[in-house]
Amino acid sequence: MTIRRGEPWGDAAVCPTDLKVVASDSDLREWVVWHRSRGQSIGDVGVSGGDLARTCGGGTGAHPSSARVTLDVMQVIIDDAGPTWGVAHVVARRGWLRDEIAMVMNAQFLGAYDVAPRSHPNDGKLDAVRVDASMGWRDRLQARRRARTGTHVPHPLLSAQSLADVDLRFDRPMVVWVDGVRCGAALRLRVSVEPDAFTAYV
Repeated sequence: MTIRRGEPWGDAAVCPTDLKVVASDSDLREWVVWHRSRGQSIGDVGVSGGDLARTCGGGTGAHPSSARVTLDVMQVIIDDAGPTWGVAHVVARRGWLRDEIAMVMNAQFLGAYDVAPRSHPNDGKLDAVRVDASMGWRDRLQARRRARTGTHVPHPLLSAQSLADVDLRFDRPMVVWVDGVRCGAALRLRVSVEPDAFTAYV
């Protein structure tokens, strides 16, 4: 069941030895896409690494051993293509130090950066973080340094919203990365949350 503020989340558990274990967000995404593209429910899985596992308090060892949690997934539509899915983050950009950047977060972290400090991967919401195209490179470098500790917002040229559905339009094509995998270029990017999509051991 989708988590509510103040409620406990997850159960202490050790991943069954016969369960599939993935070590990264991209591998977990492959697991989700394999099931969803066949119209199947997503099977239980162990997650030993990646930004989503780190958000859940795991991702520190070769084998999940701390908790069993219920997680949301993201359905992603690039322009008019059929849907794909993601687990941790969707990033649309042409570069890090120029132009607009849009990040849709189901996880709190993007690599070394605490991009969405309030994000929770089972609250039925996504955190949309956008960098305005007018932000100069010096401000971007400063924001990137502050993002290591999640203190990059508030900033007048950064915006953050918590939404169930995100619909973004761009004046020029933006390269879209889903869980670190390049998935094409978009003039329109739609991301929606699928609550309580599967159970993972982290």
